Amino acid sequence: MSNKSLKAPQDNQRYKQSSARTAASPAQKRSEKRQSDLSKSDRDRFLRATASLKAQQGSYPEAIALLSQLLHRDPQNAIDYNNRGLVYFQSGQFDCAIADYNKAVELNPRLANAYNNRANYYAACGNLVAALADYDQALDLNPSYVRAWINRGITLRDLERYEEAIENFDIALLLGQLNGHIYAERGRTYHLWGDWNCCVADYRRALEVLPQHHGSSFDPASRLRSQVEKELNQLLGTTSNS
Repeated sequence: MSNKSLKAPQDNQRYKQSSARTAASPAQKRSEKRQSDLSKSDRDRFLRATASLKAQQGSYPEAIALLSQLLHRDPQNAIDYNNRGLVYFQSGQFDCAIADYNKAVELNPRLANAYNNRANYYAACGNLVAALADYDQALDLNPSYVRAWINRGITLRDLERYEEAIENFDIALLLGQLNGHIYAERGRTYHLWGDWNCCVADYRRALEVLPQHHGSSFDPASRLRSQVEKELNQLLGTTSNS
C-alpha cells in the first residue's frame, strides 16, 4: 500500500484511467485479464517459494502465515492445504496437520503427495496399518514416487517385516533418486535384521552419496549422514571388539 496522500489530481487521473478501461475494446479487455491472471500467478508462486524457504529455515509460523494467505485467496487449492499440513506437521502441530491433509485429499483425491504426508502422520502416531494404506494409495497413483517407497519400507521395518522392507528399498533404488537415503534406510534394516555385512556395505554406500555436513539442523540429508556415521562407528567398534 502506498504511503502517499491521496490528492484530487491523482484521483481524477485514476477516474480517467478507469473510464478508459471501461471503454476498451474486447480484445484489450482479454489482454488485460491475461496480464492480471499472470500477475496473480506470479505472486502466488513467489508466496509458495517464500513459504518453502521459511519452512526449510525452521521459521514455521511465517511459512504457515504465507500458505494461509494463499488459501484465503483460493480456498479450493489442495496443494496449498497439503503444503500447510506439512509445515504444521514439521512444527509439531499434528491436529492442524491431519485436518489439512484430509482437506487436501477431499479436494483432490488423486494428490499422491497428500496421501504420503498423511501416512507419515499416521506413522508418527503409531498407526502403522493406516500408514501403509495411505502409502499404498500414493503408490497406486504414482508408482514412481520414490519417497513413498522409502517411507513404506521404513513402516514395514517398524512392523519387523524386514524382508518386505528390503524389497521396498530395492524398488526405490531402481528409480534412481535419493540413493543416499535409500542406502541408509536399507542399511538400518539389515542392521536390525542381524545382517551386519550387508548393513556395513549399505552404510558405506550411503556415506559416499550423502552430502557433507552443512551445519544446518534443518537439513535432512545432513542429519541422516550424522546418524549413519554414528551407527557405522558403533557397529565397527562392536565387531572389532568381538
